[in-house]
Amino acid sequence: MKRWLAHIAMLLLVGQLLLLLVSWLLSAVFPVSGIHSLLSGEGLRWFFGSFADMLATPVLVWILLLSMGYGMLRRCGALSYRGSFRERRARAMTLLLLVMYVGVILLLTVAPHAILLSATGQLWPSPFSRALVPIIAFATITLCAFYGIIAGYLDTLSDVYDAALYGIRLAAPILLFYLLLTQLYLSFWYSLGQVLI
Repeated sequence: MKRWLAHIAMLLLVGQLLLLLVSWLLSAVFPVSGIHSLLSGEGLRWFFGSFADMLATPVLVWILLLSMGYGMLRRCGALSYRGSFRERRARAMTLLLLVMYVGVILLLTVAPHAILLSATGQLWPSPFSRALVPIIAFATITLCAFYGIIAGYLDTLSDVYDAALYGIRLAAPILLFYLLLTQLYLSFWYSLGQVLI
């Protein structure tokens, strides 16, 4: 599997290089077509000047948060439930914390003039809908850490930290492909997007 992923990553890099060359050739052959060369002064300023801004999207944050939540879920011991006294107590206390968390979210969204509703009182789109993935990820991270500590799977703060990092390590290939795909997609629309619209 790693071999195929490496080949796909290489294809995306080759695609980026081909796009650089194609945009340069097309802008030279058809100068009034609206094609922007990625190798021109304007293209290079766009590429280097907005590289970080283009990649810093909510999707990147969602990948990081969800991967941390996944790592916590895998390491907290909830998936290998054996029914011991500590696990039963941890499950009961975690369910109580989940009910409290859902209650707080409901108070922030369901009540009239709730804080997380839009200015018109709608749930979609609203601050709540834009924060739904972080809300779910935060709940997963918090509840899993709580469960793992009480059940004895996460004994120290270092264990909780390692559990969150475990998820990020697992998501490293996804992060790499996010970076490669986003850059290729945005470069394509910068150079050829106006022509295709």
